[in-house]
Amino acid sequence: MTSGNDHHFLLGGQRSGKSRRAEGLAAAWLATPGREAVLIATAFAGDAEMAERIAIHRRDRAERVPGLGTVEEPRDLAGALRAHSQAHRLVVVDCLTLWLTNLLMPLHGPAVDQAGLPALFDDVAAALVAAPGPVVLVSNEIGLGLSPLTREARRFVDELGRLHQLVAAVCGEVTLMVAGLPVAVKRKSGNP
Repeated sequence: MTSGNDHHFLLGGQRSGKSRRAEGLAAAWLATPGREAVLIATAFAGDAEMAERIAIHRRDRAERVPGLGTVEEPRDLAGALRAHSQAHRLVVVDCLTLWLTNLLMPLHGPAVDQAGLPALFDDVAAALVAAPGPVVLVSNEIGLGLSPLTREARRFVDELGRLHQLVAAVCGEVTLMVAGLPVAVKRKSGNP
């Protein structure tokens, strides 16, 4: 079994290089024989433009990291982590921002209420702690700009910040991606 020390959290703005970095970590993992890697995609194609984006991401990812499988799970992230994490398998979650969007602003069905969100966050953290293999998580850092004007947008920024803090606490490494460059925020214990 691995520990949270083996998990890596990648944060950054849009087009900062987060997903590419996660793919690079998966490719490096797959370079050792006997290993597997799977990506848990949290995106939901709610319109034609998003469906096209997802198709492009699938195609490009398959070319860059041929051995990286894909599982689509827009809502039950903790369940997907439990189902797919194994000692010989790296799991990439891309991304936490879209997962939270699916919970708070779903295109279909009811949103998760304020009272239910902490339990879902705790469940993801527990799944990470229990994961027998390494996990790479990707998310957008959106809390660096102006305060949003609407109540819903402020709630989203607040909740994403809470989720980020929880995930960062259980991951051994946290990296902020800026203009395609990794900036170490937290390194595995024992590393300078």
